[in-house]
Amino acid sequence: MKEVIDFKTRITAQRPYARSNNNRPWTTNGYLDYLTGQLESDRGRIINSPAIRRLQQKTQVFPLERNATVRSRLTHSLEVQQTGRFILRTIFKKLNDKDLTAQYGLEQLERALESIVEMACLSHDIGNPPFGHFGEHAINSWFTENLTSIKEFIGNHVSNAELEQKMLLDLQSFEGNAQAIRLVANLLVLNLTYTQTASLLKYVRPAYEPKPDKKADGAYLRKKPGFYLSEEDFVHELWSALGMPLGSRHPVTWIMEAADDISYGLADIEDAVEKGILDIKQIKELLEKEFKALGDINEANFITLSKNTQSFQEIINFAAQRAEATPINKSSEFFLWLRVNLIHSLVQHAADRFIDNIESIYAGHFDHALMEDDSLNSLAIETLKGVARKEVFSNREVETLELQGYRIIFGLIDLYSPLLRCSAEEFNATLDQDKSASPYLKRLAGRLAERHVKAYRLATEKVNGQANEVLWEFYYRCRLLQDFISGMTDQYAYDEYKILTVAGSHL
Repeated sequence: MKEVIDFKTRITAQRPYARSNNNRPWTTNGYLDYLTGQLESDRGRIINSPAIRRLQQKTQVFPLERNATVRSRLTHSLEVQQTGRFILRTIFKKLNDKDLTAQYGLEQLERALESIVEMACLSHDIGNPPFGHFGEHAINSWFTENLTSIKEFIGNHVSNAELEQKMLLDLQSFEGNAQAIRLVANLLVLNLTYTQTASLLKYVRPAYEPKPDKKADGAYLRKKPGFYLSEEDFVHELWSALGMPLGSRHPVTWIMEAADDISYGLADIEDAVEKGILDIKQIKELLEKEFKALGDINEANFITLSKNTQSFQEIINFAAQRAEATPINKSSEFFLWLRVNLIHSLVQHAADRFIDNIESIYAGHFDHALMEDDSLNSLAIETLKGVARKEVFSNREVETLELQGYRIIFGLIDLYSPLLRCSAEEFNATLDQDKSASPYLKRLAGRLAERHVKAYRLATEKVNGQANEVLWEFYYRCRLLQDFISGMTDQYAYDEYKILTVAGSHL
């Protein structure tokens, strides 16, 4: 028996903390207006959050970039936001044309879902550490190399070997998407609607679980950590509030993911041109070559990406012709027309894929990305990513910056690690700036962000007197350090590392 699809059941105004009953049923008079107001509140909370502002100084491809026309995480997220909005509107247009909107419980929901999609796209990168994936790698490397046993740090207080193992794996699996959930739930405490937070839950396995085999059921949705042990209870509450099965993904998340996939491949190549790494002629040749190589496509078989659109070859040729015809800003003209024609086709494909798989997407277990299939549209995405990977990310300047970023993040954790090697009593005395505490530790603790310290104190208060209290205290202390380091901007991390190493060497 087929599950009845009613998207209203996946949208709620309910929040974790509420001054009044915000879990009203859809049958309540004026509920749609009430929901719209609550989602507008979500927009304000997200847009005005410090996590969004920090994206302007976090890496997209080129760390510590002074050229303002090269993308930061913030400008990238704004582009993803626009593409996500385009996909959502296209889905509704196609459903309306087929008279399917009411059948899926989507009538009058376009405005609400548009807001949810836009804010998911804007905030999808807020958990990323400085220096992008190399920052993630540095955090995980430090904790994998140095935290092989919690006993080494807290003595023989460990009484639950299974919990200790969970914590070790969890702390060795820092991931930007999981950190985004932690930010929303426990660090910034934005108290977003469960629907808005669910849109950020890109992967559905806890960080302490191992990565599944590629051929296993649910392998795609579980290929990366989705949330930490510290947010496990919150995520279960979220699934329950939305009536979603455990381990499922919210339908909106597929749209956000597709918007990201469509946006960043082309953007990374454009930034490389802006930096002078590649020129338009090289880009044209590289795209043609990569597209043919990936699909084993002959020159005459550059068939259209989707109905009523140009072929991939025609799109590239047209963009190159427009660039050649303009007397100034040739690269801007090239990418303008490449983007206009290519994104239109890719958005149409994303919308079609969403509709074609709407049953399993609604259920939350469609185990693929919208832009990953055997179509030419997917091939176009892979072409952009392939050129970026081979020609941009392998560029010596980019590789040097990534190596520097790794050293900075790994080194910062090392510099602050004495805060992990003391007892819980000494650490809390250090936070209190007690006279009995080590002056060195007090100086280190004094540099921690106040909001992260408050989150640590609140978390440890909740486990005070409970079983495994010592284990949980140390776990949250490690989380405090990861929160602090990952919350830095590229520039702040660079400055902090320089201050604590270069300046210190002169003492």
